[in-house]
Amino acid sequence: MYGDIKAIGERIERESAFVPTLLAEIDKVIVGQRYMIERLMIGLLANGHVLIEGVPGLAKTLAVRTLSRCIDTSFQRIQFTPDLLPADLIGTLVYSPSTGTFTTKKGPIFSNLILADEINRAPAKVQSALLEAMQERQITIGDETFPLDDPFLVLATQNPIEQEGTYPLPEAQVDRFMLKLRVGYPTREEELRIMDRMAGGSEPEVSAVVSPDTILAARKLVSEIYVDEKVKQYILDIVFATREPTEAGLDLGDLIAYGASPRASIFLSVAARAHAFLQGRGYVTPEDVKAIAMDVLRHRVIITYEAEAEEMTSEDVVQRILDNVEVP
Repeated sequence: MYGDIKAIGERIERESAFVPTLLAEIDKVIVGQRYMIERLMIGLLANGHVLIEGVPGLAKTLAVRTLSRCIDTSFQRIQFTPDLLPADLIGTLVYSPSTGTFTTKKGPIFSNLILADEINRAPAKVQSALLEAMQERQITIGDETFPLDDPFLVLATQNPIEQEGTYPLPEAQVDRFMLKLRVGYPTREEELRIMDRMAGGSEPEVSAVVSPDTILAARKLVSEIYVDEKVKQYILDIVFATREPTEAGLDLGDLIAYGASPRASIFLSVAARAHAFLQGRGYVTPEDVKAIAMDVLRHRVIITYEAEAEEMTSEDVVQRILDNVEVP
């Protein structure tokens, strides 16, 4: 077993060489926000969609656009609005009077990287159309189903402040996002660098330094990273503590309405592997799980009215679970 872990570690050392190059290229445009960039890369390596939440002006859209430019692949930015239709997203059937036949006109969803900007501004019909693409990696137009290219990743943004003209995302769709990120303000030093870099009026240029084949090869290697049985049990302890906190010795029963779904266990395991890959390791540690757990669980733990009355958030509940569940 140890020989296998060592072999995987050596392969990771070779095949993760693109990571510093990619980060350096992104740093030409994005100042700071390393947490957001690393989580976007975890989503890319773990084949999981990412929801980014933050107030306007924190470079959410710019970070996703820059990442897409650094990868030699197709990219589409879709601005979600209240009058958006499913056909605007997935495409439609177009009738040709001359031939009397219908032809398929594919929509912008047929790209590798999708930036769903302000995703919570689109109505339920559009959200349902996006749901099939996110989960099944396919699109149905009329009576024909089209597979989406690999890699396919939805990177969505939403604004937590302005709620006028927004539609809360269905819980079924929120659960499809592997990670939900909360992006904060830059530090004073970082903001000074942002001023100096962006006040000139021209955005720095980046080049495509990674190919899709490199990403797909890295994904395959990520799936081979070793997860010990004790780490697997630790993941289950965390997830089950969100459902049955009393059995875990936590006084949180009145604060949690619904715990995390089994998808949380899967995503915690896969995202922890991707986190270990970025650290250059061929095995997962409990620290990898704890590092990524908040991003996997914050949108999957639904709190009660009692918790809201006590001004607690799902993050507060998840943090108490992480602080109290025994680490192997």
